[in-house]
Amino acid sequence: MELDPLILSRIQFAFVVSFHAIFPVFSIGLASFIAVLEGLAFKTGNPLWEKLSAFWTKVFAVVFGMGVVSGIVMSFQFGTNWSNFSQASANFLGPMLSYEVITAFFLEAAFLGVLLFGRHKVPAGVHLFAAIMVAVGTFISSFWILSANSWMHTPAGVELRDGVFHVTSWSQAIFNPSFPYRFAHMVVASFLTGGFVVAGVSAWYLLRGREVEANRKALSMCLWMLLFLAPTQAVIGDLHGLNTMEHQPVKVAAMEGNWETSRNVPLLLFAIPDQENQTNRFEIGIPNLASFILTHEWDGEVPGLNEVAVEEQPPVGIVFWSFRVMVGLGLLMIAFALAGLLLRRNGAYYQKRWFLQGLRFMSITPFIAVIAGWFVTEIGRSPWLVYGMMNQAEALTPSLTGGMALFTLIGYVVVYGLVFSAGVYYLLRVLYVGLEDEDEGEHESDRPARPLSAAHVPFEIEHGQGDVSHAKPANEGGH
Repeated sequence: MELDPLILSRIQFAFVVSFHAIFPVFSIGLASFIAVLEGLAFKTGNPLWEKLSAFWTKVFAVVFGMGVVSGIVMSFQFGTNWSNFSQASANFLGPMLSYEVITAFFLEAAFLGVLLFGRHKVPAGVHLFAAIMVAVGTFISSFWILSANSWMHTPAGVELRDGVFHVTSWSQAIFNPSFPYRFAHMVVASFLTGGFVVAGVSAWYLLRGREVEANRKALSMCLWMLLFLAPTQAVIGDLHGLNTMEHQPVKVAAMEGNWETSRNVPLLLFAIPDQENQTNRFEIGIPNLASFILTHEWDGEVPGLNEVAVEEQPPVGIVFWSFRVMVGLGLLMIAFALAGLLLRRNGAYYQKRWFLQGLRFMSITPFIAVIAGWFVTEIGRSPWLVYGMMNQAEALTPSLTGGMALFTLIGYVVVYGLVFSAGVYYLLRVLYVGLEDEDEGEHESDRPARPLSAAHVPFEIEHGQGDVSHAKPANEGGH
C-alpha cells in the first residue's frame, strides 16, 4: 500500500496541535487565577490566599513546561511538511510568530522565574507584579497565535502574486474578519478550563476533608466565575457561528449536516452523515431550529454542502459530531454553573457529595470540548489551508515521501507519550501532596529552587483500596 504524505502530514500536525492545545488553554486561565490569588493575598494579608497561590503556581509550572515542549515542534513542521506554505506565507506569518516570541514568550519566561522562585525573596508587590505579567503574557501570546490562525480561515489584507502572499494592509490582516470572535471564544474557553479544573481539584480535596477552608474559598470563587462565563460562552459561540456562516458557509453546512441549501432546516440531534451518497441516515431533529439559530429567523436559509464540489467538502462526519460534543459539553457546563448557584444556600455547594463528585468529572470536560472545537474549526476548513486561496495539497513539501511522514509521526507519538506520562506523573504528585505541603513557618525560599521540587513527597495507595479516595501522602503528618 502506497503511503500518502498529505494524509500522514495532516494526521501528524493534527496530533501535535491537539496535544499541545490542551496546555495553553489551561495555563491561560490558571495564570489569571494565580494573579487574582496573589492580589487578594497582597491586599488582605490572609495566608490562605498565599497558600492557594503557591499550590497552583506549582501546577502552572508543570503545565507551562509541557506546553512549551509540545509546542516547539509545530513551527518546525511548517518547514519539514508544509514548506510550500511556509514560503508562500512567510511575509505575514513570519513576523506574526516573531512578535509572539518577542512580546509574549519572553515576558512569560522572565516573570515566571520571579513567580516561581521569588516568593519571600522579593517584595510582595514585586511578586504580585510578576504574577500579573505572566497572566498578561499568556493573553498576548494567544492574541498573535489566534490572529495568525484566523487569517488562514478568513484571509484579509493580502494578495497572492506568483504563489506568494504579499501584505497590503497589516491592520486588515491582523484584525481579519473572524479574529475577534475566535479570540473571545478561546479566551473564555481558557477561563472555563482553568475554572473547572480548580473547581474539580478543590472538590476532590473537600471530599477528603483536606484544607477545607482554603478549598471552599477556591471552589466558591470558581463557581461565581463559571456562573457568568459559561452562558457568556454560549452567546459568543452564537456570534462566532454567524460570522462563520458569512465567511465559511460550507463549514457551517458540515456542522449542521445540511446537504441542500434550503429554508426551515431542522437542528439535527442525531444523524449519520453519508458523504458518499450526500445524505444523512437515521435523522432525529427539531424542526426549524437550525434556521432560527443560524439566521435568527424561523424560515431562514441555511447553506448546503452541495454548493461546492465533493472534493471541496470537509469530512462531514467528524465535523458534525465534534460540533455536537462541543455544544453538549458546553450545555453541561452551564447546568453545573447554575447548580452551583442553587446550592449556595447554607453552603450546600461544598457539602453535597453528588455535586462535588460531578465537579471532579467536569474538570476534564473543558479539554474534550476544546479539542472537539478545534476539530470543527480546522477539519471544517478542509481542503483549504488558506481558505479559498491555497489548498493543503499545494502547501505540502514537494520532496516529502509517505515513509518520511510516517517515521516522524511515529516519533512524535512516542516522544509526546513520554512527555505526557512524565507530566501527569508530576502533576499527580503535586496534587497528592496538596496545600498541606505549605507548612507554617517554612517558606519556599528555604528549599532548593527547583521547579519540580513541589513533587518531592512520594504517594501511595492504601492496601486493599483501588479508589483514589483512599490515597494519601506517604509521609502525611510531617516532612
